[in-house]
Amino acid sequence: MVSIQELRKLQRAQGPATIMAIGTATPTNCVIQSTYPDFYFRITKSEHKTDLQEKFRRMCDKSMIKKRYMHLTEDILKEKPNMCAYMAPSIDDRQDIVVVEVPKLGKEAATRAIKEWGQPKANITHLVFCTTSGVDMPGADYQLTKLLSLQSSVKRFMMYQQGCFAGGTVLRLAKDLAENNKGARVLVVCSEITAVTFRGPDETHLDSLVGQALFGDGAAAIIVGSDPIIGIEKPLFEIASAAQTILPDSEGAIDGHLREVGLTFHLLKDVPGLISKHIEKSLVEAFKPLGIVDWNSIFWIAHPGGPAILDQVEEKLALTPDKLRASRHVLSEYGNMSSACVLFILNEMRHTSATNGFNTTGEGLEWGVLFGFGPGLTVETVVLHSVPI
Repeated sequence: MVSIQELRKLQRAQGPATIMAIGTATPTNCVIQSTYPDFYFRITKSEHKTDLQEKFRRMCDKSMIKKRYMHLTEDILKEKPNMCAYMAPSIDDRQDIVVVEVPKLGKEAATRAIKEWGQPKANITHLVFCTTSGVDMPGADYQLTKLLSLQSSVKRFMMYQQGCFAGGTVLRLAKDLAENNKGARVLVVCSEITAVTFRGPDETHLDSLVGQALFGDGAAAIIVGSDPIIGIEKPLFEIASAAQTILPDSEGAIDGHLREVGLTFHLLKDVPGLISKHIEKSLVEAFKPLGIVDWNSIFWIAHPGGPAILDQVEEKLALTPDKLRASRHVLSEYGNMSSACVLFILNEMRHTSATNGFNTTGEGLEWGVLFGFGPGLTVETVVLHSVPI
């Protein structure tokens, strides 16, 4: 007979949760930001709103985005004109798209992550699926299990309607699953499609236009597990710690509401200012056990909610321009993909590290931070440890 303490010890891994593979995917439809205002106002039959169109053009110019990827095409939108209005009942049209396309895009990213991991799909013990695009039962996690032909016994966790901070949330959950279940291999998938938020312009709600200028579609997947099999599994980043907090005086700063007209998006306070004001507190708490106080000595994976957030964080912490390079690159090439963004940035960093001859996946640095920002205002702070290349 073993005691409950001995059984508990046997059930848990020895080492930290480790990211072992990353895969990403986007729709094939690429949208060039410089020409998007003309398309957007034409497809929504709003070309007569010339002043508003000029405001939107300035938003797109200042976004620092070169291109985005979107499932929605001109043909799709012509078939579903209610999606092009600002406030018209359209939830059924939107759900018809996202319920099918969110798990499909997630499958593309997951397939690439599994291929890099190099192990049989049967070895996946847990699935974490995250999306802000729609709600359904059984959920996108169930649909992905079928699409990938995962084991019917895979332990599933479905996260709906979390928003942009959730790229950090999934890492926090994956860490707990991997470290508390010996031999666990967790497939994490974030898949986002803007069909749920696309709508026409309105003169009195410019915050909605901000979303139309920033958001893009994308899916990212990672494999997380503890105690990698030497010579078979290749560690990329170790997850040292993960924390979540709600920023003071931030209630209502970012709101999203699922209505008959789809998912509405509202910015009600100075989001970049609130984040930059409080971000150092999160850093101090996260890195105190490591004795790190120089924020330029770590690598950065910061959710690029928009250029103003990155600019103000950089200024507040006196970061050198290279610190947020990966975040700015992903924003430029893909836009804000909500929960999937930080995983795209992780992928960007490990690839540039290898390409440029750095000795670790963290661009030559041992320790780093991953930040997710979103509704709440909620901040996810994940401390990462890079591994030798």
